[in-house]
Amino acid sequence: MRAQADRRRRLMDVHGGPAWLCAGAPVGRNYPGNPYPYRASSHFLYFVGAALPGASLLLEGGEATLFVPPEAPDDALWHGPSPSLGELGERLGLKVRPATELSLPGRVATLPAPDLATRLAQSERLGRALGGPADDALADAVIGLRLRHDDAAVEELRAAAEATVAAHRAGMAATRPGVAEAVVRAAMERELLARDMTTAYGSIVSVRGEVLHNPRHDGVAREGDLLLADVGAETRGGWAGDVTRTWPVSGRFSTSQRELYEVVLAAQRAAIANCRPGVRYREVHWRACEVLAGGLVDLGILRGDPCELVADGVHALFFPHGVGHLLGLDVHDMEDLGDRAGYAPGRARSTQFGLSYLRLDRDLQPGMAVTIEPGFYQVPAILDDPKRRALAKGRVDFERLRAFADVRGIRIEDDVLVTEGEPEVLTEALGKDVTRVEAMVGLR
Repeated sequence: MRAQADRRRRLMDVHGGPAWLCAGAPVGRNYPGNPYPYRASSHFLYFVGAALPGASLLLEGGEATLFVPPEAPDDALWHGPSPSLGELGERLGLKVRPATELSLPGRVATLPAPDLATRLAQSERLGRALGGPADDALADAVIGLRLRHDDAAVEELRAAAEATVAAHRAGMAATRPGVAEAVVRAAMERELLARDMTTAYGSIVSVRGEVLHNPRHDGVAREGDLLLADVGAETRGGWAGDVTRTWPVSGRFSTSQRELYEVVLAAQRAAIANCRPGVRYREVHWRACEVLAGGLVDLGILRGDPCELVADGVHALFFPHGVGHLLGLDVHDMEDLGDRAGYAPGRARSTQFGLSYLRLDRDLQPGMAVTIEPGFYQVPAILDDPKRRALAKGRVDFERLRAFADVRGIRIEDDVLVTEGEPEVLTEALGKDVTRVEAMVGLR
């Protein structure tokens, strides 16, 4: 737990004032005795390194103390024996006290826990609403630490990447015409469960790739379909992987599918190449957009200069989301803190369609981990919208677009670590060239 101890020391050096971080409480799925799988607050995990329901960490006067709730009388019966306070403290390298001894100093800052019950308890204990200058200052200090990953965090991200790559290989291998989406999902998540991991978010495994966050898995993959899988591992420590691949159910891309796939792949590679220190992430997004727009011009789908098409937002008819986001203990790292984490001071979200969904606008630094995930989608709600068509002003050839009717959605996503030099693709082991993707489909 040396990494967590170092993080605590750095936070106390940077923030100075007292800070109180809560792990959060289990949430009942349909009644209290049947909870959802417990996931502690990522901020708590970052500084403590263990998921302890109901616990909290107090940093004050250069000291860190962990407060844990008492066991229920029948906990040992249902959940097995728990470590003593001394054993827990030795394992975590912390002073550990019962939660009943917690006494909060005045002007202590906090960050909201994930669950409502704990947030209400925080507010009641503090005698004030959450938020305000003190909490904002703590948020800024935590963001400053979590933006750049230390060696222990990178090791966890590598483990999440390895498991995520294995999951996608299993999904491709399990795919064949007539297979249910749920069967492919099961093959992918099995690889995570076998590593004593879970998913970092709800798995997207669907032939309806144009539904960006599709929660359903009740479809059947047919000959001629593309299957889009956005699946990522979460390590036992809570660190996330996040990868998307799109592959042909039959094992062979059609000509139109291959052409559009290679356009998206070129956009992704160009964006990854730009993930270097000092580069503004918004410029990484623009680079992906311009390469994508240029490819669509070459295919006859768009008309005009690629840079002008991007400036006017015409490309967003087919690529309506941002090129990626921060990655760490959260799959969208620190998104609980909103744009305070994702956007550098003085920067704000654009109001332009497409660009408004960009989750990150900071200058890249060594140690930052990001995803790069451009895509091409034919979303009827966008393409049939008179407002969106008016934006195109004749620069979309809808007649030519019909030749690509067998492409609903393509997305290609990898996890990238910013270094002092070349960007490191943590998920590089998972092939994405057309020939490599085709070779992995239907292996068993």
